[in-house]
Amino acid sequence: MQLGEVMTVAVVFFAIITFVKILSSHFLKSRIIKSGHYDKAGILDQSVETIEAERKQNFDQYPALKWGLVTFFGGIGLIIIELVKNLNPVFSDYNSTMPFGIFFVSVALGFLVYYFMMSAKMKK
Repeated sequence: MQLGEVMTVAVVFFAIITFVKILSSHFLKSRIIKSGHYDKAGILDQSVETIEAERKQNFDQYPALKWGLVTFFGGIGLIIIELVKNLNPVFSDYNSTMPFGIFFVSVALGFLVYYFMMSAKMKK
């Protein structure tokens, strides 16, 4: 598992997610505008955009916490990979994609923990 391979996978997944997000947002907005409900949906209203920006700014209030949790869970994932390699020698085969899966799932868990922590804080 080389750094170049990991970075390639990360960039490809990020590009796919960004593309799908932009495309779905565009289709949703055009559908709302075509149905004539743009005034109710607030797409063209600037105050909705400022409210959304304020909510995002409040949600990303603790960037050090977010990246600390992501790094922590990524480290836990790497420890799990190493433990599994020691328990099962077949797992250390370099053609296996299991280490990537374990690492990305653990990083995703870090993001989810941060999300739930911030969601609970925003509700208070």
